[in-house]
Amino acid sequence: MAELKIGDIVCLKSGGPTMTIESIGEYMYETKAVCTWFDEKKKISDTFKLEALRFIED
Repeated sequence: MAELKIGDIVCLKSGGPTMTIESIGEYMYETKAVCTWFDEKKKISDTFKLEALRFIED
């Protein structure tokens, strides 16, 4: 698998909404991605370990 990068479309390996990676960096001593998605019209962002994400498309 290619390395995840900003702008990639991903989802959690366990399922859930389609998300866009907005940034990747060190958070709490681990490399994590800040991902954003929409719940109807509400924009939501959260931070996830890269290992928990599955690549969907560029």
